[in-house]
Amino acid sequence: MHNIRLSHLSECMVFFDFDNTITLFDLLDDIIEHFSVGTEWIKLENLWKTGKISSRECLEGQLRSVRVTKKALLQYLSRIRIDPHFYRLFAMLKREGMKPVILSDSFGFIIEAILKNNGIKDVKVYANTLKFHNGRLIPSFPYKHKRCLRCAHCKKKNLQRKDVRDKVIIYIGDGLSDICPAEHADIVFAKGELLNHFRKTKRLCLAYNSLGDITNYFRGLEK
Repeated sequence: MHNIRLSHLSECMVFFDFDNTITLFDLLDDIIEHFSVGTEWIKLENLWKTGKISSRECLEGQLRSVRVTKKALLQYLSRIRIDPHFYRLFAMLKREGMKPVILSDSFGFIIEAILKNNGIKDVKVYANTLKFHNGRLIPSFPYKHKRCLRCAHCKKKNLQRKDVRDKVIIYIGDGLSDICPAEHADIVFAKGELLNHFRKTKRLCLAYNSLGDITNYFRGLEK
């Protein structure tokens, strides 16, 4: 993170992680645990956390044990609520003419259903994709990077799009999949494993507990 002083929000482009950032818990992990027919997903999760397999290998392996129809998954998702502070934060960004972007290692089908159920529109989502086949979830990874051996979705690539190069890039996240994009952002809001990483590497970031903390920070940047 660079030592940048902002005068107002219009200078920024804001990128959000989704699970445990906009949602109140790790939704994809909960889906895998809830609908898996075995416990192999736990071993794969631990292998991923220790860097022994990539997130793509982890997700492909974990979803092989998931059994759920599209209807049942949508019913499960209908009960999920987002961080209530996101509404005020989202409205604040829209007042400044900004369209926040979600970068997620989860799946677009899941994220878009949650946003729709919670009345959130006009958010660009970059995520992995899902197909349904005979009660199974078939993943694909349109934003993978052939030279990246860790990520299923190369968030850094979507963070560094040409249309945001003249903006101050703000990244908001919580987990291991956020480390790569966060290290290329100008300002980082971090909690959880992302915060631990920044503290270990002695890089500057802003700690937060909920999106309410970030809303209060942004309030001072409004015109």
